[in-house]
Amino acid sequence: MARFFTLPIQITRVRKKFGRKSGRLAPTAIYISSPTSTFSLVTRCAFNLFFQRMNVHGRERKRAGNNGVFSYSKANDIFRRNPNPPPNSSPSTLKSPDQNKLCKYWMAGHCHRGDKCWYLHSWSLGDGFTMLAKLEGHKKTIRGIALPSGHDKLYSGSSDGTARIWDGHTGKCLHFTNLGDEAGSLITEGAWVFIGMKNVVKALNIHSDLELNLKGPVGQVYAMIVAGDMLFAGAQNGGIIAWRASFETDSFQLAASLEGHNGAVSCLAVGDKMLFSGSLDKTIRVWDIDTFQCIKTFSGHADVVTSLVHCNGYLFSSSLDCTIKVLFATEGQNWVVLYTHKEENGVLTLCGMNDAETKPVLFCSYNDDTIRLYDLPSFCERGRIFSKREVRVIERGPKNLFFTGDASGSLTVWKWRQNPQGSS
Repeated sequence: MARFFTLPIQITRVRKKFGRKSGRLAPTAIYISSPTSTFSLVTRCAFNLFFQRMNVHGRERKRAGNNGVFSYSKANDIFRRNPNPPPNSSPSTLKSPDQNKLCKYWMAGHCHRGDKCWYLHSWSLGDGFTMLAKLEGHKKTIRGIALPSGHDKLYSGSSDGTARIWDGHTGKCLHFTNLGDEAGSLITEGAWVFIGMKNVVKALNIHSDLELNLKGPVGQVYAMIVAGDMLFAGAQNGGIIAWRASFETDSFQLAASLEGHNGAVSCLAVGDKMLFSGSLDKTIRVWDIDTFQCIKTFSGHADVVTSLVHCNGYLFSSSLDCTIKVLFATEGQNWVVLYTHKEENGVLTLCGMNDAETKPVLFCSYNDDTIRLYDLPSFCERGRIFSKREVRVIERGPKNLFFTGDASGSLTVWKWRQNPQGSS
């Protein structure tokens, strides 16, 4: 039988956030790799050259502004500003307005025009990746996808109040559990699967079948992440609860409650011994993991902060204000905006990963039911993924795999191709 996906594993991390469509706010999720992940934008040296070029350590160059698209010059190994940037498109990928729009009749299974249809008959557009399978079963928004280290079973949690376990070889649902309430987030670390719910985090040990209920959060838990032996959970009341894990006793002790946000915590990230949190209050807070103290607050977004990705000292943030910002901390935790990427739609989810050729790619889910893939650092679009509803979860997997989950309850398995041949 054909294998949908194979699984020698790496530990991954998850973060969650909010999105908006038709004027409504809803929590979303995003995966970010561990601090030892292969995801790297480019080397720190190359980024430093970029920052020097843009003069961000002193004064920003007025002529660059926030609207340019930057391209990578292989000839001299520095970043340069493209004087004629494409309008968020890659000529080799985006062929015409009609071919960039998904056919709604094909999506429903009854387009009679076939190859003569003016619109796209594919779930993706672009080179280098392909869809392997769609795993159907959830009835509402998928809030988290997790692949425990060393296992061939995929876990997913949904707003329909269920968690499902999928076989990594056949793609079939092996088991589903009625959680009794909506799942707001789901992540994995080692042998543990954590499910964020209203006023509680369920901790499931897949080796021993031990199940724990971690109390402390107030309201729905929309975001979770692990840093060392610490589990952090961002809740609806704006608080962040921290537990310290004891691997000898398989227990979790409440360590701290981080207060400061005036709205629900929508996303979390970790890096350089810091915790980053985004919120409905439109701010990003930076916390010292050792002292649990807030050391910086960034207020550069005009709407809900939906996603955070930290890599090599740089922080990517997205918002319903239709922007993605790249931030860097100078001395004294003075965070400056290096670049702002603007779009026409609110951004729901970010995920960074490397393609099959180890080139860095940023995945950005929008509230127009699409994911756009951008080459970094140029931010040139290299492809799109389409969905029935907005994508709330993007997870990086092993063996060039990645997973997406949307608001219709559909979980899709994708894979990077070693030698791109054409559009998926």
